[in-house]
Amino acid sequence: MIREEFKLDNQLCFRLYTASRLLTQAYHPLLASQGLTYPQYLVLLVLWENDSQPVNDIAKRLMLETNTVTPLLQRMEKEGMLVRTKGRKDARQMIVSLTPKGRELQKELSEVPFTIGRAVICDSVTPESARELFRMLDNIITKLSSEKNLES
Repeated sequence: MIREEFKLDNQLCFRLYTASRLLTQAYHPLLASQGLTYPQYLVLLVLWENDSQPVNDIAKRLMLETNTVTPLLQRMEKEGMLVRTKGRKDARQMIVSLTPKGRELQKELSEVPFTIGRAVICDSVTPESARELFRMLDNIITKLSSEKNLES
């Protein structure tokens, strides 16, 4: 007989993985209409909050390595959503800025957060409980991030 701690249904990681995968799938048709992938959308969200940022800052905000973000930015630049320029103070630093097309996408995608919110909100996840869920997930992310930093 299998021990309780080894049952799939008792794994937090499985629930988080499944929820993440299904949520990303829910974004797909909404973003595909604009030719975007989910990771590109995340980059745009960061730049819509604060335009003209160094690549390192974008990577940090997305909790990714710069070598993961750089090819993504290169593709987005080729598609005309953003430009990368050398930093004025440090030519080694690349500054990423939205183009008019990148800024226009914010208007084109303005319903996405509400559509996803409606898809996720149900009897068990109300707007009020979502705030608590965010807090709990933020705590998990912080804990796992700090443990990762300790191992480095």
